Amino acid sequence: MLARLSVVVVGMFGFGYALVPMYRTICDALGINVLSLSEQVASGGKAGRRDAGTNTQVDTSRRITVEFDANARGPWEFKPAVRSVQVHPGEMATVMYEFRNVQDRAMAAQAIPSYAPKQASPHFNKLECFCFNEYQLAPGESRQWPVVFYVDPKLPRDVTTITLSYTFFEVGGKTPAAPKPVAVNAEQVRS
Repeated sequence: MLARLSVVVVGMFGFGYALVPMYRTICDALGINVLSLSEQVASGGKAGRRDAGTNTQVDTSRRITVEFDANARGPWEFKPAVRSVQVHPGEMATVMYEFRNVQDRAMAAQAIPSYAPKQASPHFNKLECFCFNEYQLAPGESRQWPVVFYVDPKLPRDVTTITLSYTFFEVGGKTPAAPKPVAVNAEQVRS
């Protein structure tokens, strides 16, 4: 019994050890192993012949104007640092948005994006966005958060302008309620 269990243990160890080369071989054959490609670039292999710093997916033959819009549903200031940028499809860009809580209480808020024209929506790719998270803003606190994006080169050629609009609104349940007005009688007002 001990001999059989030893054979099973040795077989399991050997199988686990063999998985790494088998995985690399299968992924290289199918072209899905991104880590293997980066290793080849670093070691000067076949993928290393291409300049690793150049993004070959950028379509420099056209420019897209991306306009930024901000709507606040609540007592705060919310606006983009710039109103528009021009980018080549495939080119990465970063735009900052500015936030300020003008209330005298802490607030939790989140932004919801929308796109125009509608057919641009699947081609607008955000890599980092403040809209991915909910944020807590202290009374009077100001913050800046980025939107890092690129426009897919497969965007139809007739689309030359994309409008990215955010609505920033308070998220309930995580912050204290707004202060309730205090009833004041006429005697207190006169004095």
